[in-house]
Amino acid sequence: MVDGGSTGLDRQQLIELAVNETNSAVYVTDDKTNIVFVNRTFTDMLGYQPHDVYGRRARDVLGSQHYTEADYIKLWNDLGRGRVVQQEVRTHARDGREVWLTLSLRAVLKPDGSFANLVGILEDITESRQIQTLQRDVLEAVAQDMPLAGIMNMICERAERMFPEIACSILGVDEQKKLRPLAAPSLPPHFSAAIDGIDIGPKAGSCGTCAWRGEAVTVVDIETDPLWDDFKGLPLPLGLVACWSSPIKLKDGRVAGTFAFYFREKRGPGMWHEQVVEACVQLCMLAFERHEATARIARLAYYDGLTGLPNRTKLREEMEARFDNAESPKAALLFIDIDHFKDVNDTLGHSVGDSFLKELARRIESVIWDIDIISRHGGDEFVIVLDGADEPRASRVAEALLAAIAEPVRVDGVTLPASASIGISLCPKDGTDSATLLRHADMAMYRAKGDGRSTYRFFSAEMNSQAQDRLLLGALLRDAVGNGQIRLAYQPQVDTRTGGVAGVEALARWTHPALGAVPPSRFIPLAEDVGLIETIGAFCIEEACRQLRHWDDTGYAVPHLAVNVSAIQFRNPNLPGIVAAALALNRLGTDRLTLEVTESVMMDALPTAAANAAALREMGITISMDDFGTGYSSLSHLARLPVSELKIDRSFMSDLEESEAVQAMVTAVIRIGETLKMRVVAEGVETVAQRRFLEALGCDVLQGYLFAHPMSPDDFTEWMDTRGALIPPVPDVHLRAS
Repeated sequence: MVDGGSTGLDRQQLIELAVNETNSAVYVTDDKTNIVFVNRTFTDMLGYQPHDVYGRRARDVLGSQHYTEADYIKLWNDLGRGRVVQQEVRTHARDGREVWLTLSLRAVLKPDGSFANLVGILEDITESRQIQTLQRDVLEAVAQDMPLAGIMNMICERAERMFPEIACSILGVDEQKKLRPLAAPSLPPHFSAAIDGIDIGPKAGSCGTCAWRGEAVTVVDIETDPLWDDFKGLPLPLGLVACWSSPIKLKDGRVAGTFAFYFREKRGPGMWHEQVVEACVQLCMLAFERHEATARIARLAYYDGLTGLPNRTKLREEMEARFDNAESPKAALLFIDIDHFKDVNDTLGHSVGDSFLKELARRIESVIWDIDIISRHGGDEFVIVLDGADEPRASRVAEALLAAIAEPVRVDGVTLPASASIGISLCPKDGTDSATLLRHADMAMYRAKGDGRSTYRFFSAEMNSQAQDRLLLGALLRDAVGNGQIRLAYQPQVDTRTGGVAGVEALARWTHPALGAVPPSRFIPLAEDVGLIETIGAFCIEEACRQLRHWDDTGYAVPHLAVNVSAIQFRNPNLPGIVAAALALNRLGTDRLTLEVTESVMMDALPTAAANAAALREMGITISMDDFGTGYSSLSHLARLPVSELKIDRSFMSDLEESEAVQAMVTAVIRIGETLKMRVVAEGVETVAQRRFLEALGCDVLQGYLFAHPMSPDDFTEWMDTRGALIPPVPDVHLRAS
């Protein structure tokens, strides 16, 4: 028997003491669910005194608009079966603030089985719920590509809502190791302006020192702490007397910014402060990582990885912005082609060729004005737009360019001669839109080459005779389509995990009886111009499916077949029907076919393109985004596209072994594929080092001359027989996966 011992308390008093001292809120009801007892923690947690709740129904005190009558019926059914009901409850305290509680509810029954009492035990989980809500909202903002400053401002405002006694700030650290304000909603503008551009260091306030050390810095008295000697005039007049700053570190260990709490009393952080800041710092890290990844992709889309100059995509946008919508544009367009550059690459290698091009790009850039546009348009081609220029200025610039380029280039101890051929078109004389001006400047450049190189020529009407040759080639192509000169070649794709053939890409080839082999780069654009591309495209799909059926029947394991689809064909509403008919005719499952389309096509806003993409995906056809990285897709758009595969453009491969920037970009594409659960294929793989680098990153499939050139069906089956369908492993190389 328990009598309370020396305390003088009876059993009932001891029970009440224990219940009142527990950290959980407890309430008890009578058989009508009216509250008859609450402990002290119930009062502390919710603000209700006993007389506020005694005699009231529990659901009237703790109920919520989010709890329906059906929920109550289920609750009583569970309690009636003797179950302990555990739930999360969203309700309000006596002062109206919203609270989240975990509720453990048990029914006490009389001997006859009827209901006697209800015992409820409550735990306050409001703080953890606030963190969860913050995490959800910030992650949603990140996924929707909200600007970095907007995300950081959201984090600060939500933190200040949890802690009204603090002021929050987030600073970035730029490449020059200077502080850059990102968010400080409760601090006046002059505060952030004074911090902007401060060097991080061992005595640079809490935040500058935190960024320099790479660890949290707590200053409980700004007025006396030496870290604040040079800056205390900023926070003290605002009543901010203490500061706790935490570093925001990225996955590579770099400090990208700081997250700070300013206090209005001399103190450091409490446990709840630490929990919230830990969550906020992680969210800031994710926002920084996403921001930098997006910037890298944008850079990849608009700037050349070797020279750093704008690429042709950026050039087109700049020209369209300046000229296509102008009433009376005036400009000169210079198309520059480096003479004999192929000889440099072939004899001295790509590394020397790259250094050669970088130096020439620097010289070209030094000649033009800031208002002019310069672009690396292709391998050894550059385009300059001289804004507002007339023919005399275009001549002067062309002569200056030829002189600058003509200086010998010294690379790796080798002195190389250099020269260029330049074609010039004038706006509005030779055209008023970007496409026409480029085409005419290109024609003039070829005339300069034909006239002996190392010179320049202006476009003239007689150069259009070259267009006549194009018309003749178009007629020959039309005949070729009709008499079966178009054939398919097949290039294997290799699974990096098994070494086996993951599939083949079917590639159109044209061999003319007199002209010989006409490269796809010449006849595919021509087919688009003369209206033959859809006929060729349908033939490629049908013939490739027929060939795959033949391989199946003869015992050759080719899991997948990839066929390129042009932008024009992809916009044809009949495309899904053409694909379905080819598969059905050859008894092939839809999972065997991959259609490769360019990034620009997938971002096409035309309804037919979007409808075709959705229909093909629903059929089970794999859609591959070809040449990924040469255009621009926001991650939020990419995640919503019906794409299952990303194909890294071959243009990255030439720089992959030497350029850390290209390595980082290729790494980013592969990581995007992993995140979005898309297969990643790298094309243009020509060296063992490229293969090893891509395999180390986990690229799924490789394709390129390292494994095989495109082959006829017979040569492909012979290749399969010789290799046994397996690609041998390669030894380790020194190219590091960054």
